[in-house]
Amino acid sequence: MFLAVLLVPFPQLSPDAHRLAAVLALVIVFWITEVVPLPVTALLGPALAVMLGVAPVATALAPMANPIVFLFIGSFILAQALFVHRVNERIAYTVLSWRLVGARPTRILVAYGFIAAFLSAWMSNTATAAMLLPVGLSLLAFMETEGKVPKSYGTALVMMTSYGTSRGGLATPVGTPPNLIAVGMLATLAGVQVSFLQWMLFAVPLSLLLLAIVSTFLVYMGGAGGREIPGAEQIINERRRSLGPLRTGERNALVAFGVTVALWLGPGILSLALGAEHPVAARVSAIMPEAVAALSGAVLLFFLPISKSERSTLTWQQAAQIDWGTILLFGGGLALGSLAGSTGLAEAVGRGITGLVPTESVVALSFAGALFGVVLSETMSNTAAANIAVPIMIAIALASGVSPVAPALSVALAASVADALPVSTPPNAIVYASGKVPITKMLQYGIVMDTMAVLIVPVVVLALTRLVLP
Repeated sequence: MFLAVLLVPFPQLSPDAHRLAAVLALVIVFWITEVVPLPVTALLGPALAVMLGVAPVATALAPMANPIVFLFIGSFILAQALFVHRVNERIAYTVLSWRLVGARPTRILVAYGFIAAFLSAWMSNTATAAMLLPVGLSLLAFMETEGKVPKSYGTALVMMTSYGTSRGGLATPVGTPPNLIAVGMLATLAGVQVSFLQWMLFAVPLSLLLLAIVSTFLVYMGGAGGREIPGAEQIINERRRSLGPLRTGERNALVAFGVTVALWLGPGILSLALGAEHPVAARVSAIMPEAVAALSGAVLLFFLPISKSERSTLTWQQAAQIDWGTILLFGGGLALGSLAGSTGLAEAVGRGITGLVPTESVVALSFAGALFGVVLSETMSNTAAANIAVPIMIAIALASGVSPVAPALSVALAASVADALPVSTPPNAIVYASGKVPITKMLQYGIVMDTMAVLIVPVVVLALTRLVLP
């Protein structure tokens, strides 16, 4: 593919754009086939661009230091602190022990889904699924031993791990990598800035709506009914008590997390209250962008001591265990997207594809983007899918003369809710490995969920982004 694109003449492209097209062909093939790890391909792309003279090294690698990369790093370190100190487990068992949930399988299923969604809004989907699945399996083992739930309920509860995390990950920019890819690409290629609060104003309603649909579907397919299961409530309470009282490490992690969320949302709330042009609101936004807020919270973890012997809430050895591969994958994709814009390749691709699209309306492009995102993400990592699809949709929209916001957001959000195959997302692979989900059920449920996403994501994005984003 690399040699074919490089050797075939493309008179409509500049020499730099032509050589970059060959690099992108190679990168896309490598991302789809995973012949080498995805982050390695993300590093290879900008390196080849420099070697082929597409751009000097400082220009090609500058997006690797984009502020959004540091937003990733800070939020990953905060999530690591919550995971290390088992704050996520405490949240899970606390919610499951509420009287409202009780020992009813249906309520446990719904509560379990909302726990997964809430945690995934702030943590990696993969980490959330890996932490929650043992909780669900232990409850399921007790209920199945007692013979109180059908086998279909076990499938539904385990699938809720994947569906809950993927829907919850949509709610915040840091919930899943495609979200920040969309934010970064819109800023780089279209000059559109989406703040943390603005994202949540349209994404939280979408997340809750999709989660409600998932809950209704799985409750129906699970068929457990509303009866209580004696002993389930006692097991949940015992697991909660085994965690003991709130420890200093947990408290410190929650403080750092709370400070960061306040710093993320504060500038946006000030802008809404005072107006974006107000001097105070403008000054706060300038001195406390999202990346600086995330880094401030992460650094705070190293200043909050646990005891005299443990001088910080998180050690650097623990912090260094974050998912650096995803960070490199995002940075490499952003670098290639930036080069595609500066060389004119993105515009040429957009103009070429618009000739094949029957309509150039923002509505049609948004629905096409959602379908593109779901189909692409079924065959590869949702991060790789977003790296490929988001800049293409932005280029198509700009070439069509319409706003790229809704098409870009539709493709990124839909890429995170592809559910039909074990390879679609890491949470899907995790739940499939449990042995509780037959591949036929995953396909059946996933096709229904994919269809709902393609229909609902563009509608909500089109309706709410017009109100939230100028």
